[in-house]
Amino acid sequence: MSSNVGLSTPRGSGTSGYVQRNLSLLKPRDTGYGAPYPPTSSGPKHRKPDQQILKHDREREVEVKVLELRDKLEEEGKLEDEEMDEACDQLRTRLLQEAEGARDKGVGARKMKGYQVHEMAEAKERESRLDIVYYSGR
Repeated sequence: MSSNVGLSTPRGSGTSGYVQRNLSLLKPRDTGYGAPYPPTSSGPKHRKPDQQILKHDREREVEVKVLELRDKLEEEGKLEDEEMDEACDQLRTRLLQEAEGARDKGVGARKMKGYQVHEMAEAKERESRLDIVYYSGR
């Protein structure tokens, strides 16, 4: 055998003594961090928030509150279906108007969760616009 690999002699082992190389071995790359191209000197790319996702999240919050009201009214059982639908529609329109007003005011990025990426991007964009207006007025 060569290079001290495998059996010194295949006699009595029940094998031919053939040694295969390990095809599942992951060799470390020489290019650095696994990129086949040189790293760019610019920072991370900032993406604009997706307005459809933001709108969907606002509408989802409203619908959750409407469904909670509907469940509460159904448990009480005092109202008919038409009256419950009307009460839910009134709540929905009021909450949608409030959500639009709150969107215009904006919420700070510190009050958001880590998974609210688009909300944080929108808040950061709004903050940078306000900084530009504030510092350009000096």
